Amino acid sequence: MSQESPSPTAAEREAYDKAFEQSVSDRDGFWLEAARLIEWIQPPSSAVDVSNSPHNRWFPDGKLNTCYNAVDRHVDSGRGEQAAIIYDSPVTGTTQTITYNELLARVSRLAGALQADGVRKGDRVVIYMPMIPEAIVAILACARIGAVHSVVFGGFAAPELAIRVDDAKPAVILTADGGIEPSRQVPYVPIIVKALELSRHTPTTVVVHERAEFGGGALPSGDEARGAAWVRWADFVDGAEAAVPEELDSADPLYILYTSGTTGMPKGVVRDNGGHAVALAWSMWNVYGISAGDVWWSASDVGWVVGHSYIVYAPLLIGATTVLYEGKPVGTPDAGAFWRVIAEHGVRAMFTAPTAIRAIRRVDPKGEEIGKYDLSKFETLFSAGERLDPETQTWAMDKLGKPVIDNWWQTETGWPLASNLRGLSPMPIKLGSPTVAVPGSDLVVLDGEGNEVAPGVEGNLAVRLPLAPGNMIGLWNDDERFVSSYMATFEGFYATGDGGYIDSDGYVFVMGRTDDVINVAGHRLSTGSIEAAIGVHDSVAEVAVIGVKDELKGQLPVGYVVLKSGVVADPATLRDELAALVREHIGAVASFRETHIVQGLPKTRSGKILRKTMRQIADGQSPSVPSTIEDPDVLDALAPILRGEAE
Repeated sequence: MSQESPSPTAAEREAYDKAFEQSVSDRDGFWLEAARLIEWIQPPSSAVDVSNSPHNRWFPDGKLNTCYNAVDRHVDSGRGEQAAIIYDSPVTGTTQTITYNELLARVSRLAGALQADGVRKGDRVVIYMPMIPEAIVAILACARIGAVHSVVFGGFAAPELAIRVDDAKPAVILTADGGIEPSRQVPYVPIIVKALELSRHTPTTVVVHERAEFGGGALPSGDEARGAAWVRWADFVDGAEAAVPEELDSADPLYILYTSGTTGMPKGVVRDNGGHAVALAWSMWNVYGISAGDVWWSASDVGWVVGHSYIVYAPLLIGATTVLYEGKPVGTPDAGAFWRVIAEHGVRAMFTAPTAIRAIRRVDPKGEEIGKYDLSKFETLFSAGERLDPETQTWAMDKLGKPVIDNWWQTETGWPLASNLRGLSPMPIKLGSPTVAVPGSDLVVLDGEGNEVAPGVEGNLAVRLPLAPGNMIGLWNDDERFVSSYMATFEGFYATGDGGYIDSDGYVFVMGRTDDVINVAGHRLSTGSIEAAIGVHDSVAEVAVIGVKDELKGQLPVGYVVLKSGVVADPATLRDELAALVREHIGAVASFRETHIVQGLPKTRSGKILRKTMRQIADGQSPSVPSTIEDPDVLDALAPILRGEAE
């Protein structure tokens, strides 16, 4: 399979073409039919209100409860004894199956405890948890009472958590006493204490789920509690009455999920209830070929958008069984970890990041671990989070003997913009392409002036408004930034920030970011925030961080620092100190390890550092050097270092 693969036949395209055309030209007809997948308190009479574009409202007069649709209705339909969650934790040696009946009991009880603590519809709750069932219970409990949840990845350091606490202003933080890695434990309580010390906002309550591996211990009190009441999870829910689902408007916010911004300040992407539920329920069969009762596994984290959409909401909305995995693709215990989970639990399809596939390939290049397991029930491997490179895709398809499908989407979109729709209309795979635009997302390629370009011509990937249901409805408390960041570049379009092209078959090829947000193993990180952490060091005068290509993680941040006048530093010592600063301020997820001491950074006359030009040189491309460069000699001196030829 290659980019020259046969074009899809008319028969292969028929269902897709019909669905796509209706989804953008007859939104009421298409999306009201899709809305029948959801049980409404008040069914919507129209699909979308675009009168205040780009602040569009999906199913504007509809009323529903997302938690009811994800849990209660499966119990009400007589399927309460079906597995809702399979928790598989090789790092603790634990496997647990939670039925829909059991999930309903746990969710409604926590929801009742939150209400008893004063949490009401519209209040925010920050969830800072590892990959344990209580994380899903917490998310659904918030959805049940109309509280807006904001999940923060447990790997983020205290300063990053503090920023999110100040922006969301949660009434409650739900957490655990720590996360567990293959070789270490990560205590969460000290991170939260530090975050509350740094933040201006203080929640009323911090609820801590105790894990046996951490052995309990006293919770913060007095000055250490930072003004919040700290309580153990078991005590918090003890005696709580089960909460009933709140009636919510379709447009009411469901959650806030923060994504990196080029300024270093995260953007709080807001998802609604109705559009989100419809889009995700529609996607499970049409995009992924998964139905009620199937076992589905998304090997992501609940802190990321893939975890929100495809660990928690989408599989439960349709009554599938979702696998919650607390482990790694390799090392827990070996490179056969994924294949063991698939075989033991009868997984029909799974989602993972290209990074995970590359890690498995590095350890087991011949795919010998695959042969140890019965994968007869397994049908498809889906990938997202970053571009799936053709070499990795080919290896996985060859070793598995299954289709390996790339997806392209973003935190802002909530579900794929482009994919190979395995339920609706499977098409031939072209390596390097996530295939075609998903119905509802009218994808185009624009030049710098906003004009559509011909097939095969590279430009800016954009989506004609309105965005499909399930995409963001705005940024939390920041309408101006919502418009300026996404809608102002090209009038009438959402600018994805990615460059690429669409070929004559309609296949999308995503070539990379057009801004300074880098993608490290599927995690979008701002180079600005990494630079800010490095700039704290006493020896550093200036710094530029760029993302360079990496075989395993897609991109890695590399720092180029100019020392303060008169300062002499040992490169190895400085490298370690800067890595520690980034870990402290951003978290280990940044994977920052490489620093180069340089004499100067290339800039325009206005003082803008030419990061794009630096990145092009580092990636072996022909650089585009603007005419406004202040001193070309600085770039000439830096080029060998960027190429790895000299220090």
